[in-house]
Amino acid sequence: MRRHLSKFFHCPIGINLSNSFPLKCDVGSNCAASSTRQALFGGHWNECATRALATASCASVSEDLPKDNSVSDMLVDSFGRLHTYLRISLTERCNLRCQYCMPAEGVELTPSPQILTNTEILRLANLFVSSGVTKIRLTGGEPTVRKDIEDICLELSNLKGLRTLSMTTNGIALTRKLPRLKDCGLTALNISVDTLVPAKFEFMTRRKGHEKVMNSINAAIDLGFNPVKVNCVVMRGFNDDEICDFVELTREKPIDIRFIEFMPFDGNVWNVKKLVPYSEMLDTVMKQFPSLKRVQDHPTDTAKNFTIDGHEGRVSFITSMTEHFCAGCNRLRLLADGNFKVCLFGPSEVSLRDPLRCGAEDHELREIIGAAVKKKKASHAGMFDIAKTANRPMIHIGG
Repeated sequence: MRRHLSKFFHCPIGINLSNSFPLKCDVGSNCAASSTRQALFGGHWNECATRALATASCASVSEDLPKDNSVSDMLVDSFGRLHTYLRISLTERCNLRCQYCMPAEGVELTPSPQILTNTEILRLANLFVSSGVTKIRLTGGEPTVRKDIEDICLELSNLKGLRTLSMTTNGIALTRKLPRLKDCGLTALNISVDTLVPAKFEFMTRRKGHEKVMNSINAAIDLGFNPVKVNCVVMRGFNDDEICDFVELTREKPIDIRFIEFMPFDGNVWNVKKLVPYSEMLDTVMKQFPSLKRVQDHPTDTAKNFTIDGHEGRVSFITSMTEHFCAGCNRLRLLADGNFKVCLFGPSEVSLRDPLRCGAEDHELREIIGAAVKKKKASHAGMFDIAKTANRPMIHIGG
């Protein structure tokens, strides 16, 4: 007999269901898992999944869809998008204080007992991978400050069905850890750096360490990571004059420089005047590198990718604000505190930690995940509405 889900909604820990999971049970309710589906989908659970799959485009459902659709349905939203990419934030802590990520006064961090443990991360990751996720990216905060990151990488890399284990890092502590991380199964790497000028780096991050980041990029190349993706958030009046200098990094090295439009999050004092749109960045690059050519992107790519004749690397633009890519979105987020988020820019979250710690079985966790995924919107609200919407700071969400 299926165990009742209602007890998880009255767990003493207290579940943060936010507004992404509308089910409300009265104390003492005996609603079973089947009743949960009834409440969420009006009795059309199978219909909903079938319609989602039937209307999915080639950008949504891949040929690698697991044969057990009763499991993989949890990853398909109401618009037919199949989510095969999970971003896991390992920590809210960071060794930098980047201005677009964290307010100057800092942020209140989640107490350590409320952060997912190694065992909890692995159980949830296995649940997602066994349901069809093929790529996991580790984020933060700064993931390398987590002491058990090597153990986490080793365990995750052994999950059956996982093809790519990647990480986004600021590179400060990466050089000495990277050989071991690669041995533990890390297969892809993004390193964030927003300026090639050490003084500007210190101003932006409120810390020293520019040389360490550049050394990490070179160490990653030496270890065979190809490409090494370099993330650069472009802000008018700060680093927009360095765009072509960053492009030069791709000439003789397998670097994919990824220019990211400045995005609004709580506490980063976003202003549209600071935003350098994709069209302007592209024009800047083309004037100095006229052989810039667009390549064929995968339907789920977040970036618009380009090559330049004679350059070993390539140039990419992430245009979240001016030309969003929501239609092909295949990404989900598991935050360090165990909250599950289906859209980077949406405020809705649902806790997976709390039911997990209350004894939820895998099928019950899948129902919670599936309900949140089904409520994912077609696209984000647009940059001006996003700027007015309450959301968490980027360091809480995970880069």
